[in-house]
Amino acid sequence: MFNENVFVHTSNHTYEIKIGYSLFKKKYLFYPFNKNDKVVLVTNTTVSKFFKKMVLDYLLNINIDVSDFVLSDGENFKNLNSVELLLGYLLKNNFDRNTILIALGGGVIGDLTGFVASIYQRGIRVIQIPTTLLSQVDASIGGKTGVNHILGKNMIGTFWQPSAVIIDVCFLTTLPINQLISGIAEVIKYAIIFDIDFFQWLEDNIEKILVMDPNSLLYCIKKCCDLKSKVVFFDERENNLRCLLNFGHTYGHAIESYFKYSLFLHGEAISIGMVIASRTAKILKLLNDFDENRIINLLKLANLPFSAPKNMPPEEYLPYMKRDKKSRNGNIKLILPVSIGKVKIFNKIDKNIILQSIQECIL
Repeated sequence: MFNENVFVHTSNHTYEIKIGYSLFKKKYLFYPFNKNDKVVLVTNTTVSKFFKKMVLDYLLNINIDVSDFVLSDGENFKNLNSVELLLGYLLKNNFDRNTILIALGGGVIGDLTGFVASIYQRGIRVIQIPTTLLSQVDASIGGKTGVNHILGKNMIGTFWQPSAVIIDVCFLTTLPINQLISGIAEVIKYAIIFDIDFFQWLEDNIEKILVMDPNSLLYCIKKCCDLKSKVVFFDERENNLRCLLNFGHTYGHAIESYFKYSLFLHGEAISIGMVIASRTAKILKLLNDFDENRIINLLKLANLPFSAPKNMPPEEYLPYMKRDKKSRNGNIKLILPVSIGKVKIFNKIDKNIILQSIQECIL
């Protein structure tokens, strides 16, 4: 087994992603803190049972002034009410601009904590310690923060880069299998967008990832971090290239929002979204049958859903898709695959094509 470092460079900030096993047994894990720094560890009720004490003990052992704040677990708590709770805690306890928030958890905790860090006293530092595969390969990297609104996912947020990202693959050992599989959806997304060789590697090694083979997991996480860091370097604020990372998300976010973030995990919804987007590309004669089938078959191998929900009428997708952050003037923007390893941005797709794509994916 090995440890890896990836650096993320933006126009005015550089930070390190540390990737490895049992990182909290190493001495020099965190960058040097300043003398007056105070740290608040933010986590949720589930993660706190497994990892809160270990992280707190580590920080206390290196003489860091640290406290903790625990939020409820679940996507349905990724909202402004949770933001208000954390802000209230910081204000009541007189935390100042020397405060560092540490987000210990999955994408919900990472996004929410990053958002609070970006707005508290006009911006304080945040360190991401992702504990799910989905957050380790995607959500913790790149500085996109936010919370959900009942009318749309991640509609309230900021761009706020972390000071560091610490990825300890050991954290995945406590992950329920459905959460691990949910994260694999984002891994497959990267391969479809950027790298046909990585897609082939996933076809050959997906079973190793499902049984959490250590070297396969490390390779997979490092590969995704490398790809994400390059995208962030060229397009930090999602003006062009970074939009490609939303492949599957316009359809998938509509599904999550419609079911009020309760029926599907994020990766499960994105898996379905990638299938519908691939069908859209096929109907438009952008994607051939062979590549569409390879995409669906890999999702099947990963035990991810590949059929649109029967209890969500196709017409119900449209309001959410029109409110999507990528849409302009009511025109739906879609990221569609033209081959495995290559996607493109398409505007003004006819709504009848969108409805047909959804209908054909209801099995």
